Amino acid sequence: MSVDINMPIYVISVAAELADMHPQTLRQYDRLGLVTPSRAPGRARRYSQRDVNVLREVQRLSQEGISLEGIRRILELENQVMALQHRVSELTEELSQRRRSETSRVFAAGLAGDVVTLARGQRPRPRSQALMIWRGDPTR
Repeated sequence: MSVDINMPIYVISVAAELADMHPQTLRQYDRLGLVTPSRAPGRARRYSQRDVNVLREVQRLSQEGISLEGIRRILELENQVMALQHRVSELTEELSQRRRSETSRVFAAGLAGDVVTLARGQRPRPRSQALMIWRGDPTR
């Protein structure tokens, strides 16, 4: 059984302990928008494992001498990069699906001289069969 890292399960005291911070620091980071936990009924903060991981990253960057505004900007840019990578993956999959479907299509001349698309291995219907369908033949 795997735990969803986005599930808000930790109260502020537990999240602070996991991140090795004071709960007041977590409140300050929430006010600054560095880490925005979910809210339970009664407006109590609930932190996910992802939030705790971000808190640890904030602490690491802070210890390296980066200002809180700089950390906020870094986190914002990292989120943008992740969103763009996800979008690239979606577009790549869509493109490969289109390419697969394009390679499996065959074009032929329809009855009226128009171009019709057929699946690979499919033959155009004989004219007599097409006319029966067009006239509403009940056996078809």
